[in-house]
Amino acid sequence: PRWLRPVWPRPKIGSVKFRASSAMACFQGGLACIALRRTLLGVGSRAFSAATAAAFRIRKVAVVGAGTLGQQVSFQVAVSGFNVTVLDNSAANLEKAREAHGRFAKLYVDRAGASQARSWRKVAEACPDPQAALDRISYTTDAGEACAECDLVSENVPEVPAVKSAVYSQLHAAAPARTIFTTNSSTLLPSDFAEVTGRPERFLALHFANPIFDGNIGEVMGHAATDKAVYERVVEFAREIHMVPIRLHKEQNGYICNSLLVPWLNSGLWLVTSGVASPEDVDRTWMIAFGSQRGPMQVIDAIGLQTVHAVFSHWGEVLRDETIGKQMLANAALLDAKIKAGHTGIMTGDPLSDTAQGMYSYPDPAYLKNGFLE
Repeated sequence: PRWLRPVWPRPKIGSVKFRASSAMACFQGGLACIALRRTLLGVGSRAFSAATAAAFRIRKVAVVGAGTLGQQVSFQVAVSGFNVTVLDNSAANLEKAREAHGRFAKLYVDRAGASQARSWRKVAEACPDPQAALDRISYTTDAGEACAECDLVSENVPEVPAVKSAVYSQLHAAAPARTIFTTNSSTLLPSDFAEVTGRPERFLALHFANPIFDGNIGEVMGHAATDKAVYERVVEFAREIHMVPIRLHKEQNGYICNSLLVPWLNSGLWLVTSGVASPEDVDRTWMIAFGSQRGPMQVIDAIGLQTVHAVFSHWGEVLRDETIGKQMLANAALLDAKIKAGHTGIMTGDPLSDTAQGMYSYPDPAYLKNGFLE
């Protein structure tokens, strides 16, 4: 995933600057019948999506989890014109989300023009003032309040199966039967949680890259029982919030994005964990040899050490008898020690202003200094 690179200064090589995220509601009238008929007959997805959008109206969205991606998803949905409620069990996390939304609103204005984020370029014409988006966002620790009259849920809680299962049980009890549930899980499958959602036919994955504003993909992945019309509606919703929909034809742990990303992060961090190289030299090697804007250690800090730790811990246990599983468990142990020491990564999302520790020290980390690649 890419970061907000037009905003940050990049390091230099000589004089050259380097430029651097339970039941299905009844179809409404003849339009929905046409949509269903088109599905059965295999008529083009764009025409079907427009009809399905009318049958599955989305006005209010609940974003569950106020962490790094929950903050971004909720702002993007709001700036795209939807009413949003952010749900978290911590009032402190909700306050951090509110502060993050204020920073995103400032970036939305500061990046107007040629450097505008990909997901904001078109929406900026309809919503020139981000205050309107902020006014559409509410915050609560009450699942009943968040889910009342909710049309779609985006789940963004930690990558821990037991936590997700408990959250889905709570959401099912609070949300209307018609509500579509989506997961933004990094590496887990919809089928792992379909039954506990209480609405397997209305449950699927809508996965975002980090950060979503420049890396504006929406990976849509159903499971065997996902209703095809619901799948198409979520594809259309991804377009409506200015993501590029990426259709997955079958379940895949990690989708496309993280199937590529996780092994890369694991290999890069293993070089540090096993004592082969420093975090800085791992990143320098990747950036220079492959002309990349960022190395794996920088990406770990951007994602957040806690999220990466959760992924490595889970898959390390699943694959513990294989070499990659052993590496993941060792990497998870290294990250666990850092997290316990308060090293969590760029939790505010800005390496120039965040006072934080991760694989690097912030603000003004080494990789943004002139000479880093020399």
